[in-house]
Amino acid sequence: MAASPSTARAINDRFALRLLQDEGPLTATQLKTLTGLSRPTVADLVERLQGSGLVHVVGESGAERRGPNAKLYGLVADRAHLAALDVRTRSVSVTVADLLGTTLAEASVPVGDDSDTGPAVEKAVALLERTVKEAGADRLHSVAVGAPGLIDPASGELRDSSGLPAWHRRLVGVLQERLPAHVLVENETNLAAVAELREGAARDREDFVLLWLGQGVGAAVVLGGRLRRGASGGAGEIGFLPVPGTSGLPSATGCDGGFHELACAAAVESLAAAHGLTAAEALASGDAGENHAPFLDALARRLAIGAAAVVSVLDPGCVVLAGETGHQGGTALAARVEAELAALSPLRTEVRATALGGAAVLRGALLLARDAAQDALFGAPTAGL
Repeated sequence: MAASPSTARAINDRFALRLLQDEGPLTATQLKTLTGLSRPTVADLVERLQGSGLVHVVGESGAERRGPNAKLYGLVADRAHLAALDVRTRSVSVTVADLLGTTLAEASVPVGDDSDTGPAVEKAVALLERTVKEAGADRLHSVAVGAPGLIDPASGELRDSSGLPAWHRRLVGVLQERLPAHVLVENETNLAAVAELREGAARDREDFVLLWLGQGVGAAVVLGGRLRRGASGGAGEIGFLPVPGTSGLPSATGCDGGFHELACAAAVESLAAAHGLTAAEALASGDAGENHAPFLDALARRLAIGAAAVVSVLDPGCVVLAGETGHQGGTALAARVEAELAALSPLRTEVRATALGGAAVLRGALLLARDAAQDALFGAPTAGL
């Protein structure tokens, strides 16, 4: 069935806006070429988008004759402002950006283990308010929060979880209460995977698994270019994966005895100490870690155990090592995990180090906020994460 004229206009507008987002400022002639639309249709489209306040003239193209065809059209970047928050166990980081995703201001603040819920939440909210003011933004359109823990797929809320600070969950509710903005929350590992998929180590992959190796251990599953969360939002909770070499079995209330016991930051630190090193020295940021081959070999064997379990079920073809350990270990660690994995599994799997490092969660949150704002302003929704 043919689309109605209004539906066709909405589709064309959305396509043009995405091109302006992805390709930068374009002339009407370039829009005509990229969209395949007729010149009159593109002219109507540009006029419509200018009237909506989404597009404006940003300059002229030297490749075109002077006149209407030389005008360069771009998105109105300050049409909406966005914020991304990376909420860790002991800190909060904030980035404020425009509709194009360009960073305008960013800041971080530590939050101590002994902080009560109320003061911790107020500290995080005050950081956001200061950063918004520094960015020169009047108000926020969309805010995305990345945090450890499970996200309820029905409500979109951060679940109450033992082992995580209570202020995490309360912060999301306070932001929703106080801000005249669309507030979203997503698991930090999932956001890191989205960032690696769209801008990082997995840009050329539609299928991959990201292993988050930090204070906590988790995974994010991307299949067919889409993030897969599972029936209860818990896809990738590999910290609870029963594996050999641990003190016992994990339980529903704790991942001690699971893969977490082999791969969390504390375990990596203990392994390094057994080699007479600190974890920072042993990992030595990337390829410099070749100086500590025995430690890297031992760590790679541990990580390959968890990776092999994931690969045997999903066959993603690619595993990205992220989090503090994945970032610091770099290609030296990734190459060793790939070799160990090849010995454990017949399924050919490439192992890569994160390309975004510690910025992955914030970048993923910013992409989530940008998509939400653009969906609201541009009209038709995208396929989403």
